[in-house]
Amino acid sequence: MTSGKPLVAVTMGDPAGIGAEVAVKAYRDAVAFARIVVVGDADVVRRAVETCGVSLDVRVVADGDLDGVDDDPDTLAVVDCDNVADLAYGDLRAEYGAASLEYVERAIDLAVAGDVDAIATAPINKQATRLAGSDHAGHTGLLAERTGVENYSMMLIEEDLRVTHVSTHVPLREACDLVTTDRVLDTISVTDEALVELGVDEPRIAVAGLNPHAGDGGLLGEEDDAEIAPAVERARAEGIDAVGPMSPDTVYGSAARGEFDCVVSMYHDQGHIPLKMLGFDASGGVSGVNMTIGLPIVRTSVDHGTAFDIAGEGVASETSMVDAVRVAASVARDRQAAADGVSTTD
Repeated sequence: MTSGKPLVAVTMGDPAGIGAEVAVKAYRDAVAFARIVVVGDADVVRRAVETCGVSLDVRVVADGDLDGVDDDPDTLAVVDCDNVADLAYGDLRAEYGAASLEYVERAIDLAVAGDVDAIATAPINKQATRLAGSDHAGHTGLLAERTGVENYSMMLIEEDLRVTHVSTHVPLREACDLVTTDRVLDTISVTDEALVELGVDEPRIAVAGLNPHAGDGGLLGEEDDAEIAPAVERARAEGIDAVGPMSPDTVYGSAARGEFDCVVSMYHDQGHIPLKMLGFDASGGVSGVNMTIGLPIVRTSVDHGTAFDIAGEGVASETSMVDAVRVAASVARDRQAAADGVSTTD
């Protein structure tokens, strides 16, 4: 690899959102960790460079020329999908949803082919992708389908707190029905594997309960004893250091204090709320990384949305994108070292 750095494809996200802005603002910091190519629309990227007042040259590269992408801090390489005819920041449009899906699909195919070492995605808009005809509620399902994976999960990372999820983008009533022993066990297993890949030698995993006080012995719900506890027992029988179900109102604080390496959460908001409380700062900026675990490719993402309300103003924080590229590059580097039989530390 040029400069010994992995090549990370950064997808541009919804053209009407802040994806292009955070990509160009993050670039100079992110090239400390990786070589970067943006997969998106070159004209939208150039508009973001101008809007953000960043001094960068935009160079269009073809898929077959990615080996020549280096870590020049003054030149940003772009795989140009050329699919945005009219840019209107903040607009919800089917064509923007279709464009954002094309960036993700192109990046996945590049990663599967080995042409890039990892993917870091800027946010898409789920309403726009639905208007474009997608059945997926976000990136994760699309990534799993396109790579042929069934056992996968979303892991959120914010400093010392990590969380994974048994379910994510489904209605809460449906999420409760998805708390089954097999699904919980699958999530615990893929979480353990991902933690090892992230450099945790002996992962200790806390499993959150579904109900208040983890059901309180059946007084507040039966799912914790009937579905979650057996999954934890089976995980422990397989050699995984998992404990639970633990009361959801205390387990995240315990993990943030370092007692656990990750919390397996039962549904979207249960895991997202504590992590995002840590990730948002007083100025409105956000840090934190979303990583899809269980895939044959490396994929991370920013931990925020398209922010249509501030798109086009050049004020969006790039912190989460820098973090996403850093984690993607680190995991890609460690995967390559493992494949080569070489021990490495981040």
